[in-house]
Amino acid sequence: MKALIPASQQPPLPRGRFIVEEDPDPEAVPLDVLFVGGGPAGLAGAIRLAQLAARDRAEGGPLADLEIGVLEKSGELGEHCLSGAVVNPEAFRTLFPDLDAAELPLRGRVAGDRVLLLTERGRIRLPTPPSMRNHGHHVASICEIVRWLGARAEELGVNVFTGFPADALLMRDGQVVGVRTTPAGLDREGNPAGGYMPATDLSARVTVLAEGTRGPLSQAWLDRVGVGSANPQIFALGVKELWEVARPPDAVTHTMGWPLPRDAFGGSFIYPMGQNLVSLGLVVGLDAPYVDLDVHALLQRFKQHPFVRKILDGGELVEWGAKTIPEGGYHAIPDRLSGDGLLIAGDAAGLVDVASLKGIHYAMRSGILGADAIGRALSGSGEGADGGEGAADGAEGAVPAARLASYDAALREGLIQDPLYRNRNQRLAFKSGFFAGGVKAGFMQATGGTFPGSRIPSEPDAMGPRHRRLELESAYDGEHAVAKVDAVFRSGNATRDDIPSHLLVGTAASPEVAELYASLCPAGVYERDGDRLVVNAPNCIDCKATDVLGPRWTPREGGSGPAYKRM
Repeated sequence: MKALIPASQQPPLPRGRFIVEEDPDPEAVPLDVLFVGGGPAGLAGAIRLAQLAARDRAEGGPLADLEIGVLEKSGELGEHCLSGAVVNPEAFRTLFPDLDAAELPLRGRVAGDRVLLLTERGRIRLPTPPSMRNHGHHVASICEIVRWLGARAEELGVNVFTGFPADALLMRDGQVVGVRTTPAGLDREGNPAGGYMPATDLSARVTVLAEGTRGPLSQAWLDRVGVGSANPQIFALGVKELWEVARPPDAVTHTMGWPLPRDAFGGSFIYPMGQNLVSLGLVVGLDAPYVDLDVHALLQRFKQHPFVRKILDGGELVEWGAKTIPEGGYHAIPDRLSGDGLLIAGDAAGLVDVASLKGIHYAMRSGILGADAIGRALSGSGEGADGGEGAADGAEGAVPAARLASYDAALREGLIQDPLYRNRNQRLAFKSGFFAGGVKAGFMQATGGTFPGSRIPSEPDAMGPRHRRLELESAYDGEHAVAKVDAVFRSGNATRDDIPSHLLVGTAASPEVAELYASLCPAGVYERDGDRLVVNAPNCIDCKATDVLGPRWTPREGGSGPAYKRM
């Protein structure tokens, strides 16, 4: 087949949609600091800043009257959060040094690790790489973590606004001065209908973008100010299922090999979650050269393997979800994550280490470091401060970038000593294929990341040609297989059928492009009807997969999308 370059038919980033050159409305909700995104990064940052404010209230310091807000697009905290998850508790110890593990929202310590190389019917146990050893870490539900963090934030006086997506950044003279939310109650044509609620403005001296992977406001701001990175960010799509089973496995298990072809990077996870629950999923890089890459279908094949089938036999599917994951590593982190009135944290900044399969504690750490930098800036002690204007004394205006720059310095300094830096080229090594990549990754582990001595360059996923086919006809034959339409139901998605489409599609999708989108989307949003692309926007679960390769995702009314409860 003729090679397809997804970028050739991808709409441009609609920067003007996400950045509005206006002052906040006179009736705007006034805040000192606003965290956009109620995930681990945003909530950890809000908690840290609230702790600093509580200290100053006791001591008569400048942060005593700080107003802090968290803006979250899901109807309830945690409903849009998805992760494996095996959690490094480092950030919890920083935020809550007086609590022991039993008081934290963690299921239990990892009892053991297992890495398997799968063939279609068999398996070979491999030595566990140092980066994948989880001694001292905990299995956890990311939904439970986020709900617990939200409760702690509210106890400290943080204003948590759920059901309010941030639609656009408000900017004045190059400074971020707040956000505007998405209106609700619009009909399919975008006109006010029953239950209409207009957009709301929130003003802030510092806006922290903790939107998660492929955050549209983060993308737009980085594009507007011309901030790049050594390598472009690359992504994977993870599809996950939570099962209730009779015999959960006794160890954290990761697999590689089957059902993935050798020129697709990825693997699976199988985690015991306690209470007879097991989470399993498949993660595949979106640079795979296939026009019909279907991660959901690959997961259904994976469940047909005898090793996996034995775990699931007699069990019941409880919940399903999907999410993109930034995989570019250290070289894909933007050169600058701070600006006038703005910081970027968590997955929006690309803070994930693929080699160790860890992102939650990096997200929380970035939120904490961001809060510390904001505290210094608003106290008049940040870099470039003069001890006068800029203290938390009711002065108006965005905090200048110079006073927030200590965030970048602290984040980079911490990462240089961290696995995320040591593993900086490991994901990129697999651009050479499974076997060559494995050899290179082994040398990187042995040399502490100094091999190969320089950055391995990469290109955006959408620039990679798609010229092969997987043709997974047998993906849904097994008794544990679940079709996409049933999977969306299991995600809790309750989006209105008559909601306006939030997906920006190119003007004319060729049959090959329609096939790419239909295969890629795990939720059945896109269908190929002959040579025509059909878009079922209400099916969307906000995984952002096609935002990487095709149609652009934009925020829609609050509460839309999935409603994860136990993932």
